[in-house]
Amino acid sequence: MSEDTHPSTHPPLPPTTEDDRISWLRLLRSRRVGPSTFYRLLAENGSVSAALEALPELARASGAKDYSPCPAGVAEAELATARATGARMITLGDDTYPRLLAETADAPPLLWAMGDLSALSRPMIALVGARNASSLGLRMARALAKELAEAGYIVVSGLARGIDTAAHTAACENGTIAVLASGVDVIYPAENARLADDLLAHGLRLSEQPMGLVPQARHFPARNRIISGLAQAVVVIEAAAKSGSLITARTALDQGREVVAVPGHPFDARASGCNMLIRDGATLVRNAADVIEALPAAPTEPAETAAPELPVSPQPLQPDAPQPELTRPDTAHAVPPPDKRSLRDTAKLHSEILHRDILQRLGPTPLAEDQLIRDLSAPAAAVAPVLTELELDGRVIRHPGGLLSRSA
Repeated sequence: MSEDTHPSTHPPLPPTTEDDRISWLRLLRSRRVGPSTFYRLLAENGSVSAALEALPELARASGAKDYSPCPAGVAEAELATARATGARMITLGDDTYPRLLAETADAPPLLWAMGDLSALSRPMIALVGARNASSLGLRMARALAKELAEAGYIVVSGLARGIDTAAHTAACENGTIAVLASGVDVIYPAENARLADDLLAHGLRLSEQPMGLVPQARHFPARNRIISGLAQAVVVIEAAAKSGSLITARTALDQGREVVAVPGHPFDARASGCNMLIRDGATLVRNAADVIEALPAAPTEPAETAAPELPVSPQPLQPDAPQPELTRPDTAHAVPPPDKRSLRDTAKLHSEILHRDILQRLGPTPLAEDQLIRDLSAPAAAVAPVLTELELDGRVIRHPGGLLSRSA
């Protein structure tokens, strides 16, 4: 939406009845309707129900054939699923809708939330980074998240492997928000199911996607804009030069958020994105105090909650990103039963997994061997021979003082 078509900053009236909620869902889940088109249709037609009536004609004018809005039964089924799982619909204009997110240009018209809604009224800082994080990166994420949570900030991340998981785990007792690319009732990756449940006591799971949706690649950039939109600042820990974390950082800058980064070793590809951000002006952070110091000054008076500005000039219907179908996880996403293996095959498999985990956690910066063993949660007797193999193979370098690093 261009700035010259934004005449208003007043949020739309949130739905108050079951019929209103069904209408919001129908319009938003209709084909070729994303947030921008949703707001434009609402501005041009005055209400969601009127926008639904006008949608087929607008679609035909844009060249779409045999177009019809999302059926009422699909929206009713999504509401029923939400009730069954304990999810609550938060729409733009609700008192509980996050203020900073509401100020972004493409704020989600609605969010599904599970957990403690009071977390949305607290100041938030996002932590993002690599899925294949090193031991040092994971330790930094845990330390920052714990200190920020203890200082009263809600830690926001995406529940992915690596940095996200470390941040949520460390902040869980004091408050953390996981923004999902799936439906709020679908946990991805599945290994974080227990963490996703644990964080509900003092935080939230949030998603704009339909209930029951299994995530696809195109959903993650949309998820990332919510992560940065919720927060006052985005902390980047271990991000490659081309990574989802850098996409989040760029989105944060577009939204007017502060972006800070943890520096890394120049030879570690996982730190190249962070080092680039610092080179280009991002604040270098070493601890939570550095993050808090980098935050913008708080306004002297509370800002009025603003919504995405609604255009009034008539335009043809634009093809926003297509809305995904309402689906449930199927057997393609289920974990297959383990094959019957011999003891020798099982031992070989465990050794290969340990090889991979050791190399993933080591980087150019030397790490203490005992710290590596603790991070792996593996017996020292199992780690030692694998380290010897990797050292003989030239993939691990042993330094004085019991330190290890990964060879370049």
